[in-house]
Amino acid sequence: MSFSFRRRLIGAAAAFGLAASSLPAQAQDFINILTGGTSGVYYPLGVALSKVFTEKMPGSRPSVQATKASVENLTLLQQGKGEIGFTLGDSLALGWAGDEEAGFKSKLDKLRGVTAIYPNYIQIVASKESGIKTLADLKGKRLSVGAPKSGTELNARAILQGAGLSYKDLGKVEYLPFGESVELMKNRQLDATLQSAGLGVSSIRDLATSVPIVVVEIPTEVVDKVGSPYVKVSIPANTYDGQTAAVPTAAVVNYLVTHSGMKDDAVYQMTKAIYESLPDLIAAHAAAKDIKLENALSGMPVPMHPGAQRYFDEKGVKKQGS
Repeated sequence: MSFSFRRRLIGAAAAFGLAASSLPAQAQDFINILTGGTSGVYYPLGVALSKVFTEKMPGSRPSVQATKASVENLTLLQQGKGEIGFTLGDSLALGWAGDEEAGFKSKLDKLRGVTAIYPNYIQIVASKESGIKTLADLKGKRLSVGAPKSGTELNARAILQGAGLSYKDLGKVEYLPFGESVELMKNRQLDATLQSAGLGVSSIRDLATSVPIVVVEIPTEVVDKVGSPYVKVSIPANTYDGQTAAVPTAAVVNYLVTHSGMKDDAVYQMTKAIYESLPDLIAAHAAAKDIKLENALSGMPVPMHPGAQRYFDEKGVKKQGS
């Protein structure tokens, strides 16, 4: 064997060895976490998940993508452009059904459940000087309802309808993310904002420290009229500066979702990492305090991913009512 041929052979073997060593870092090792706007709750929890996956899943390569939240996340998952994403329960049900009015052009049949997480509280916050104290007071006022066709905007439509109102009754409707809505309120260009998020969301905390606010009640009869998946809850007193009393409102459960193309073991490892790292998630945002193993399968409107189901089977978690 000539020296030059042997050198080429060794080079080819080295190249093959290098390629082989990189084989584990295939698409399944890249975990794109689909979140929401940076001033909401999804994003900081997504960042915390990225750190958890890095620590608990050696060889994984997590990344965090800021999005327009629920509807966009579900569409991206259907397209295989993300591995795990946050979503509101009503958006998830509408995506599975392919509800065109909600922003879904067809049934998102590749969606698979990972776990229920925490409830999103529908938080309607007005500036005190706007004079808004009730839902009826929103008539003729300027309200931000979240990005168009976002989970928050779907919540806004449902709650207003339950109160006998529509966008036509408002003075002006702005379709803006949480942070931008708050900036407009600070500048007196907006009277109120509806934000669907975990308690203590940073955008409303920021607003409450800048201008006097009123947290507007969503009465129990309105929640009853809207119906499932909305439930009656209360925003505890002093959640925000100047909010000295508890305020009745509505909530809808959030979920983590993946797609059918994800490997069972990868989803099993992600699910296990989530529940082994709840203190880390709580440190990232207080909303994670409501993530409970016993509620993991609660109300899931899409089929569970086999990898996640395997973890809950091991833990003896059953769907409520089964």
